[in-house]
Amino acid sequence: MDRFMEEVVVKRNKGINEVMFALSMVAMVLMAIMGMFYLQVLLMQFSVTLLITTLIFIGGAVYLFLFRDRLRTEYEYTFTNGDMDFAKVYNNKKRKSLGSLKVSRVDAFGKVSSPAFQRYISMPGVRKDNWFLNRGQELYYFYFQKESSKRVIIIEPSEEMVQYIKQFLPRGSWQE
Repeated sequence: MDRFMEEVVVKRNKGINEVMFALSMVAMVLMAIMGMFYLQVLLMQFSVTLLITTLIFIGGAVYLFLFRDRLRTEYEYTFTNGDMDFAKVYNNKKRKSLGSLKVSRVDAFGKVSSPAFQRYISMPGVRKDNWFLNRGQELYYFYFQKESSKRVIIIEPSEEMVQYIKQFLPRGSWQE
């Protein structure tokens, strides 16, 4: 019997992000229009100031086009028989794999609110990855060593996923 669970973590209060997304769309269109206008003027009479202004407007429009999807970010956690896969999803279109982890090789797993987390996070040379969106939620961490580098991954799983993870943890790695 396979143990499989998939969760998508979305931002609870998305109001500000939705406003920023709409403003970025408006700014992108306005910058593209202004960039084209300045490009036409630049072709009629060349000056360095017009060239710089044109590049700023067109560059700003391209930048907003490429990175506006990051305002709508979600995290996806997939648990399959003791293996965790992590992904970052931008605007429900682009998916970036963050990595995978064998739960049986984890040194410690527990709540971020526990004193054990402070001990692990304050160790020298620990790389911390925040793969969560809602700070007010119950957060959990994985601490593990891979190829002599120490890592802490902070996630926000549901209670059901935490129960699945606990079943595959090595003895003594659950931290309270």
